Amino acid sequence: MNFKLILTAATAVALLGACGTPSNVRTDPTYDEAAASKFVSLNKEAVSKLVADFPGGDSPVLVATVVNVNDMRRTAPLGRTLSEQYASQLATSGFNVKEMKLRGDVFIREETGELLLSREIKDIARSHNASMVLVGTYSAAANFTYVSLKFVRTEDSRIVRAYDYALPNDKDVTKLLQVANANAR
Repeated sequence: MNFKLILTAATAVALLGACGTPSNVRTDPTYDEAAASKFVSLNKEAVSKLVADFPGGDSPVLVATVVNVNDMRRTAPLGRTLSEQYASQLATSGFNVKEMKLRGDVFIREETGELLLSREIKDIARSHNASMVLVGTYSAAANFTYVSLKFVRTEDSRIVRAYDYALPNDKDVTKLLQVANANAR
């Protein structure tokens, strides 16, 4: 009889305990967590290191969409997001950044963004009167996504500055990369 009573009590405690802590409770990120995003700060830091001790000047600069290193015609939301953050940080650092999306004479391919292939750089830069273009590639690996940034002089395609860094393949980066596999071309 004692055994049945103990078993019943233990079962009741286990059931009550399970009811008190649902396993599928969603906890949304907070605004404080968003403000402290390592993703944003790491990308800003990459541009700051790229342009350290490099004068901004008045000459316009273009920012190309960061593309997949395995297929320069493809990008993902990750590449477009990186490009937007790089342009913002360049402008904050005193560079004269031209926003290409506001110009009607630049073709922006759906799902890829402002891709600047090497044969197009001089023509687009000339039409924007830009002396330099920030270009970049990303390469997703098992644990990290590797990013390479280059400041390229448009008149002779010379790499003036370069900087490489890695992003951890956390939930956000993985999500930004997954969309490219399904939609980008």
